[in-house]
Amino acid sequence: MILKDTINQASLQLKKNYIKSHLLDAEVILSSIMKVDREFLQLRDKLYISKNIRKKYNAAIERRSKKEPVAYIIGNKEFWSIDFHIDKSALIPRPETELLVNEIINFNKNKKINILDIGTGSGCVLLSILKEMKLAKGVGIDISKKAIHLAKNNAKKLNLFNRSHFKVCEIDNFIYSKFDLIVSNPPYIPLNEIKKLSREITDYEPIVALNGGIDGLDLIKKVIYKSKILLKKKGILAIEIGNRQYKEVSSILVKSGFRELRKVHDYGFNVRCVISRS
Repeated sequence: MILKDTINQASLQLKKNYIKSHLLDAEVILSSIMKVDREFLQLRDKLYISKNIRKKYNAAIERRSKKEPVAYIIGNKEFWSIDFHIDKSALIPRPETELLVNEIINFNKNKKINILDIGTGSGCVLLSILKEMKLAKGVGIDISKKAIHLAKNNAKKLNLFNRSHFKVCEIDNFIYSKFDLIVSNPPYIPLNEIKKLSREITDYEPIVALNGGIDGLDLIKKVIYKSKILLKKKGILAIEIGNRQYKEVSSILVKSGFRELRKVHDYGFNVRCVISRS
């Protein structure tokens, strides 16, 4: 079967299974299996696809038909223009989190600082910051051993292993030297809203990385309270929050002795990141 027909057949199968991005997903998955870019597929649509490639492709398309995210199927996701290894031990990086990274980099350009990333997952936030800030170093913690293994692999891939350290640890038990900057994208989805999320999220992504407790603020509070202890004087806390959580989070920050420096809105004009000074 030629390339064009292979993609069209896969796209039709995904469309029948209510995958809105059926053609894009079909192309991305095949380009990953063939280790070429999507432009190659579009330029060589008469190319014959081998039986071995078709077998791998059909298996991958079957997984996508069951709503498994493309990032888990192909094993990577672009974030901050960097390809990160991704698996089911960590959340798939979101574009909204790039807003947090952008704000941190702009705020700390050319500074030699020590960073703590709480709930590091794949390590994408900390490693993206370190990639841009050549004088910085950082520590990432997570309760998942598999996520920490993933983050370490990403650090090696990006040649950042010498400036990063990843540790399996709960925030309550973390004892370390003081930090100039603490960054966190903690679980912030209220418990009763998790079941309303799409199957792509609830069936495949780690629920522990989403569950923020009854009001979605359990882990946010922990991050804020612990940061007060771990930050240097006038240190910076940068935290991602959920929709409609700004007022509550702002109040918690003030009561904990933080002074808000700025807030960052997402593409829907919701406050998604808050930057504060201790």
